[in-house]
Amino acid sequence: MLGKDGRPSLVVRTHAPIRRIILIAVVTLLALFAFYVVYELGRYNAGYDRLAVAQERTEHEVAMEHLEKTNRELRTQLAELDTIRVGRAREQAEVARGIGDLQAQVARQSQELAFYRGVVAQGASELGLKIGQVRIAAGEKPGQFVVHLSLVRSGRPDNVVTGILVLTVSGESEGKTTTTLDLAALTPGKQRELPFNFRFYENFDQEIAIPAGFKPEHLAVEVRSSRKDVAPVVQTFLWSLESPR
Repeated sequence: MLGKDGRPSLVVRTHAPIRRIILIAVVTLLALFAFYVVYELGRYNAGYDRLAVAQERTEHEVAMEHLEKTNRELRTQLAELDTIRVGRAREQAEVARGIGDLQAQVARQSQELAFYRGVVAQGASELGLKIGQVRIAAGEKPGQFVVHLSLVRSGRPDNVVTGILVLTVSGESEGKTTTTLDLAALTPGKQRELPFNFRFYENFDQEIAIPAGFKPEHLAVEVRSSRKDVAPVVQTFLWSLESPR
């Protein structure tokens, strides 16, 4: 082309930049797609199966849900068992309390029964004290013993009876001499006599200790009432240990 002055003019035309951008984008996408296809082909050739993996993942999720459900059920059962255990503990406490009340009631009835037996045996007008059954049991340590005895009141119980109970043990000391040990010697100075105060019936469980080298033969029990019109009661029992249960 010629200009107005008759000289040729230079014309420069440029391509639109958007075409280049679109071309680059298309080439990039094609490259990424080709890379993905190659990647999948490689995994397929290596034995990787997407469907199998997806199915296995689904199975694992189902198994996890099942385990979580089982865990919740086990926690619920554990809570129920704890509730049952607490309930049983309360029931056992109530039963134990009921047994204690029944034992106390039986003890009271035993006292009344012992009293009426004494009345029948000795007469309602006769007033006195009677020594019940006497038992000797071995203690927890060598040389220790427990004397179980009971006192029963006979006659009409207008009021309580008071007094003291004295225990003595006689036997051979070191196989030579006959010796008598009082309660102070049997309880290393802790007690000299046992006081009593009851209306119908009273039990005694007295722990004693026999010195080493002493062979007991007899146990003497003396009951002294504080009333002057009631004569003292003295009984001697052969030293014999009851068989352990």
